Amino acid sequence: MKVALYARYSSDNQREASIEDQLRLCRAYAETQGWTVIDSYSDRAISGASLIRPGIQELIADANSGRFQILLTEAMDRLSRDQEDIAGLFKRMSFAGVRIVTLSEGEINHLHIGLTGTMNALYLKELANKTRRGLRGRVEQGKSGGGLCYGYDVVRQHDTHGEAIYGERAINGEQAEIVRRIFREYAGGKSPKAIALTLNVEGLRGPLSGAWSPSTINGNRERGTGILNNELYIGRLIWNRLRYIKDPGTGKRVSRLNPESEWTLHDVPELRIIEQDLWDAVKARQSKTTWSQKSRGTGVHPLNALQRPTHLLTGLIKCGCCGGGFSMISKHHLGCSTARNKGTCENRLT
Repeated sequence: MKVALYARYSSDNQREASIEDQLRLCRAYAETQGWTVIDSYSDRAISGASLIRPGIQELIADANSGRFQILLTEAMDRLSRDQEDIAGLFKRMSFAGVRIVTLSEGEINHLHIGLTGTMNALYLKELANKTRRGLRGRVEQGKSGGGLCYGYDVVRQHDTHGEAIYGERAINGEQAEIVRRIFREYAGGKSPKAIALTLNVEGLRGPLSGAWSPSTINGNRERGTGILNNELYIGRLIWNRLRYIKDPGTGKRVSRLNPESEWTLHDVPELRIIEQDLWDAVKARQSKTTWSQKSRGTGVHPLNALQRPTHLLTGLIKCGCCGGGFSMISKHHLGCSTARNKGTCENRLT
């Protein structure tokens, strides 16, 4: 019998050797059964909450082509911890004539899919709850709830026992001055697009060392995203404003705005970068020049008609120089969006 091996480790087991350990145990088991190992597949440091993984996708493709008759792995949760995904994978393997065997559960059947799949799903939910409890406690102490914010540096400290202290931040002087400049120029009447173009021309790098774009600066004022809406710049730490859920169709995370009653707020005056009068001036201009996101989908948003593609190739045309998208720059002309919004591409053709 031809057998394929699969191994995975994720954030709860950050050990590179884990892959080799899993494959070694599987090879030893396959040898005792007299099976021939024809290939092995793996995904490193990737969560089991989704099947959007290169290793498992290659395995599914090879199973459909008839390369092997048995899929061997350490445990069922190595394949997936999502109940829907593991059931779908079991159906795919059954259709391809492939048996799933694990070192922990033996040969997988419908009973395993129902019981173990449920336990794995509950494990993921409990893990998420524990993580959120820990983050909330950190925020209530005035520390970071996760993620690096532009304008600040992560401060690495250790307690008296040598354990790492997480969540400490300090103002980054160079980035803070850019933040102040963005606020001043916007309050003075400059558009986010013009500000982004100027910063890119001067070679000033944005968040994650990338190029500045209008959306990076303007963001979404209801959701608190974008440079101009980050209340940490006025010494106000807000956590749990957004929640993220997985789209079952794409496997990608999408954000949802939580009710304000669920937000966690904490004052951190030592992290203030923007003075209150400048912040208020920016908010006053935003209220006159930007549309409220809350009115989208209600039929009253005047830009709703622009949200749906009206032409066959909308969103499909790419710039031959930078690979970025094209957008309408006049009634009958398309142009490179990167060249016009960021200034980092020289393609000015239309």
